[in-house]
Amino acid sequence: MKPTFLSLGLWLAACLAGCGKQGTESPEPPAPKVEGDRVTYPSDAPQLASLTVEAAEPRRLAVAHMTGRLYLADDATVRVFTPVAGQVTAVACDVGQKVAAGDPLARINSPDYDQARADARAADANLAAAEKAYARAQDLLAHGAVASKDVEAAQAAYGAALAERDRAVGRLKLYHGTENGADQDYVLRSPLAGVVVEKNINPGQEVRADQMLANATNLFAPLFVVSDPSKLWLQLDAAETDLTDLQAGQKLRVVSNAFPNQVFDGAITNIGPSLDPVTRTVRVRGVVDNPGNLLKAEMYVLVDVVRDETRVAGAGVEVPSKAVFTVDQKPYLFVELSPGQFERRPVTIGTEKDGKIPVRSGVEAGQRVVTEGALLLQSVLEPTN
Repeated sequence: MKPTFLSLGLWLAACLAGCGKQGTESPEPPAPKVEGDRVTYPSDAPQLASLTVEAAEPRRLAVAHMTGRLYLADDATVRVFTPVAGQVTAVACDVGQKVAAGDPLARINSPDYDQARADARAADANLAAAEKAYARAQDLLAHGAVASKDVEAAQAAYGAALAERDRAVGRLKLYHGTENGADQDYVLRSPLAGVVVEKNINPGQEVRADQMLANATNLFAPLFVVSDPSKLWLQLDAAETDLTDLQAGQKLRVVSNAFPNQVFDGAITNIGPSLDPVTRTVRVRGVVDNPGNLLKAEMYVLVDVVRDETRVAGAGVEVPSKAVFTVDQKPYLFVELSPGQFERRPVTIGTEKDGKIPVRSGVEAGQRVVTEGALLLQSVLEPTN
């Protein structure tokens, strides 16, 4: 019987020992130390594994990969209409042809031009006759052969002839013609050097001076469009959030799908004064250098706005958007002061874009910011919020 009681005693002791082990609780993690807006954890605190810290990066003042549209520069483009009515007798150039300022574009057999030249010649002749009559009247008055009123009449006739000559010559000059030229046809010339990018004229076609005032689309089209394509204008539709990073003079880097390995330089020249009410964007205009005339009008391109180095110092930093939280509608984030020590700071922020938030004040570049676990630290700092 003794072995039996001994076995039972050993079994009871083992059970009591097992129950004692099950009742022992695991030690709680060390509590953090809270001082004002600072939270400090011991170096071996397991809570630190739930926190992710990243360095705040200097803000990049660039709007990457905006889509833009190229078009002809208005200050280097002219739409040529005819100032006279008549029939086209010859066309001197075609689309894509280079022309210099003053080069002929077309010849037009025009009664209007012939009449202008005839009026100029007649005005010259009348002026010469009136000048002689006035001189003769003055001479006769000196010898007492005519009355003063005759001299005054001759003077008035001379003044009228002079005015008519000026009017006739001015009209002819408007046509860029001369009264003594050999050409019978009116020569339509290019006002500037460039390339003919559009032509809406053919030999035998009837044209007229009021064509540019017509409401019909087929009549409103200019006879020629000449432009200098060495520079093109660029249209960007910028969102409201991009406006703080855009200013006139900023450099542009333009890439076209047609030339993916080549970057074209440009600059912002104008920012629109208002938002489009439908798209909620602002129209931004730039100018792009076009060496070799590779780029073409109406191309769509990708554009990077190069950051302005003079503004980097005041641009602040950018952090992941999940690093920022709000308390009473005010933005905050936590900055790591030393390993295990974190400080809550109020910040001034901009608009989130691509998962990043610009921080204009409260954090400096290089400081380490809590990007994962900020709400855990906030719950320790203010358990009731």
